[in-house]
Amino acid sequence: MIKISILGAGNLGRHLFNNFIQTKEVEVIQWFNRNINSIESHKNEVSITNRIEELKEADLYLLCLSDDILPEISAKLNSLKGIVAHTAGSVSMDVLSDHENHGVFYPLQTFSKNRAVVFENIPICIEGNNNLSEETLNKLAKHISKNIHAINSKQRMGLHAAAVFVNNFTNHLYQIGNEICEEQQVPFEMLLPLINETASKIESITPKEAQTGPALRKDINTIQKHLDLLSNPEFKNLYLTLTDSIQKNDEHSKL
Repeated sequence: MIKISILGAGNLGRHLFNNFIQTKEVEVIQWFNRNINSIESHKNEVSITNRIEELKEADLYLLCLSDDILPEISAKLNSLKGIVAHTAGSVSMDVLSDHENHGVFYPLQTFSKNRAVVFENIPICIEGNNNLSEETLNKLAKHISKNIHAINSKQRMGLHAAAVFVNNFTNHLYQIGNEICEEQQVPFEMLLPLINETASKIESITPKEAQTGPALRKDINTIQKHLDLLSNPEFKNLYLTLTDSIQKNDEHSKL
């Protein structure tokens, strides 16, 4: 049985709480959040607090907090003996180096407040400063996922940057596509089969092999028609930037 405390009640903190509270091999002994009201509804399931000094002894303290607040909270946990681990993709493990046992527990997924996520196949990236930390984090991860990876802070930073491209930037492009559809009075839902096929086919071929479209074909007439259609200058610039990137990438691969 691993006894853990969860610090933070954002999207990730809530999803981890909801999963670990149902896991027999894990005991969530406490949930900390500065705004106690946001976790008040769970007071009958777990001990809740908004005071660091009230944290109980646990095997592991899981910091599901914003990147910029990690050093401050970490410094306030020095009197505790358990392993301290953060869940950030772009923060080095070294931010917790004041603790004898520390590490990282990073689930690679996008989390939204009211959308359930199945953890079983989510990659969980583990890093520990020693065998005890790494083994405990690995054991904890295996209780909710079958997809565990031991990677260092530099690798995790690269993975996080890649995730921004394939998730955050891609979702922004969905938003732009939605605005264009609204402007032309056509339903965005017509694009969903295309979006699904684009995502699913890179499970069997590489993204490079999957690339299609006027930029790759150097179809100047179609590109110009699209530019003429776009009324938002920012969308025009982004269209040109991405077109140029696709074409340069294609030319580079042929060298």
